[in-house]
Amino acid sequence: MKIIPEPLVFEWDEGNQGKSWQKHQVGISEAEEVFFDEHKKLYPDPIHSGKEERKIILGKTKKDRVLFIVFTIRKQKVRIISARDLNKREEGLYEKTT
Repeated sequence: MKIIPEPLVFEWDEGNQGKSWQKHQVGISEAEEVFFDEHKKLYPDPIHSGKEERKIILGKTKKDRVLFIVFTIRKQKVRIISARDLNKREEGLYEKTT
C-alpha cells in the first residue's frame, strides 16, 4: 500500500506556512526535505484523523535536523499540517531502526 504519492507534490495552507516557522523555526523547504530521507519513518495518526486520515513522518533534513511532521494527502498532494523538532520521547522512534 502506497501512503505517499509519487511524484511528490506539496500543497501548503497559507495559515500553516507561517505557523511552523513562528512556533518551531521550520521553513517550508526544510519540512519537505524529510520526505526524501531514506531512513524516514511513517506512522498513522489515528488520534487526529477525524475528517481526514493523517499521518506522521519522522526524518532528517539536509542539515541533520530530525523533524516530526503531521501531514495528509489531498488530491494526490502532500499537505503538511505541522512541522517541529522531535522531543526526547520521539527520538527513539526515529533512531530505533536507522
